[in-house]
Amino acid sequence: MWIPLDRLYPILALAALAGATLWLERATRSDEPRTSTEVRQFPDFMGEEIRLTRFDAQGQRVYELLADTVIHYPAGDVTELVQPRLRYETTDGELRVNANWGESREGGETLFLVGEVEVFRDGIDGGPDMTLTSDTLTVWPDDQRAETDDPVVLTQGVNVAVGNAMRADNLFGTLQLIGDAKVTMPRPPKN
Repeated sequence: MWIPLDRLYPILALAALAGATLWLERATRSDEPRTSTEVRQFPDFMGEEIRLTRFDAQGQRVYELLADTVIHYPAGDVTELVQPRLRYETTDGELRVNANWGESREGGETLFLVGEVEVFRDGIDGGPDMTLTSDTLTVWPDDQRAETDDPVVLTQGVNVAVGNAMRADNLFGTLQLIGDAKVTMPRPPKN
């Protein structure tokens, strides 16, 4: 089953926010050397009840990233997000992504979401809302790609699609369910 990735693009854009957070942390980091033990054991940045908002060139809000806790570890340049919640608004409606935990690596180029990952999107042009659930979701915001090797359930109205894994590429406008993909589309009642 192929679904246009322009519907999943907001997820990728929101992951870019994690990269901006890392850039800000690096720009304000002290140049004082640390011992290797200190680098491995202690975070260099922590925050609670974090809300980051990205604006476009016209000053309009593009998306928000909220997290109960954000912790950055300089060893490996890893940022942990506890209870990350992404919110993106478009002219077509709202997109929300929730997970129990997240991790940003490689300067924000890769975002891993783990634990009860749920993507919710308002219906487009009066159509039914869409929900995607999985245990994990990996996002590459610069490449506009997302994937998971865990089972995925995609629900839109009464239609349900299930796959063993998923690959999404916004550059090519594709969403691919991998493995024993099954789609249930009940027939509409006859008049």
